Amino acid sequence: MFEKVARLFRPVESWDAEQVRRYINDHPEGSFTLLDVRQHGEYESGHLPGAKLIPLPELADSYDKLDPDKPVIVY
Repeated sequence: MFEKVARLFRPVESWDAEQVRRYINDHPEGSFTLLDVRQHGEYESGHLPGAKLIPLPELADSYDKLDPDKPVIVY
């Protein structure tokens, strides 16, 4: 269990919108997780297609909903 959690919190790079767009276009749907950490109302007002919503305050209790074997793009 600890190894699964540790993989979710390894060092990451910051990408700009164009880098994310290229990554999404170059990788098949389902091979990564697009994670929206905004609040429910913000998500409902508009989100990227395929994004999974876990508001930032809920993330610590919901990390088990993320697949540690897939890259996660957080916005």
